[in-house]
Amino acid sequence: MKEHRGIATGLLAAMLWLGTAWSGDARADAASGATQSPDSVRAVAEQAVREHYALPGSRVVVSSAPLDLRLHLAACREPLRAVIPQYAAASSRMTVRVQCPQDGGWTVRVPLKLQLFRSVLVASRPLQRGDGLSAADVRAEEKDVTRLGYGYIEDLGQVAGRTLARSLASGSVLSPGALGGRRMVRAGDHVEMVARLDGIEVRAAGVAMGSGDNGARLRVRNESSGKVVDAMVSAPGVVVALP
Repeated sequence: MKEHRGIATGLLAAMLWLGTAWSGDARADAASGATQSPDSVRAVAEQAVREHYALPGSRVVVSSAPLDLRLHLAACREPLRAVIPQYAAASSRMTVRVQCPQDGGWTVRVPLKLQLFRSVLVASRPLQRGDGLSAADVRAEEKDVTRLGYGYIEDLGQVAGRTLARSLASGSVLSPGALGGRRMVRAGDHVEMVARLDGIEVRAAGVAMGSGDNGARLRVRNESSGKVVDAMVSAPGVVVALP
């Protein structure tokens, strides 16, 4: 009888051990069947974009669409990692890769919509080609720069000495392409005044009372007579008196 009880006790212990082992395997299988929440993947992508474009003076608005419901991702034991190229240009629509960095991990591309608001300069009044720019000519407005395909100007210091290469309507965003070369004439410059009438040309010294590039109109004071006339810039330091 003792021998039978010993065998029974051994079998019971073996059964208990096997039961414990089976239980652990079941938990492992359950864990391996766990899936990663699509919302957690989207959240990582969105946060990475916010941090990437969070420059001083910027306001970032980013959103992602729900991922494909047919997508089943194994739960990642490591923190998810979003990959954004260092010099990626801000675009209203972009795709961010989110990786599970563990062995045998996965990569998902998350489509995003981005709005990047910054304070940019716009024309505060209609401006003409050849006009120089001053603080009175522009004002700051918050714009989504992802939609400004021609670029933008944030500070008046960026256009110091420049003139407009084309006319701008009031409220137009000031872009690098709208700027011409440096001003050929600045206010206070000593210029050569040229007056033409019936084939006769007369030259005199004058002082510019405004600034402008080739073709810009400005006022000029004749140094000899003190008379102020309207003139047009024709070359660096040269203006032509207008009739």
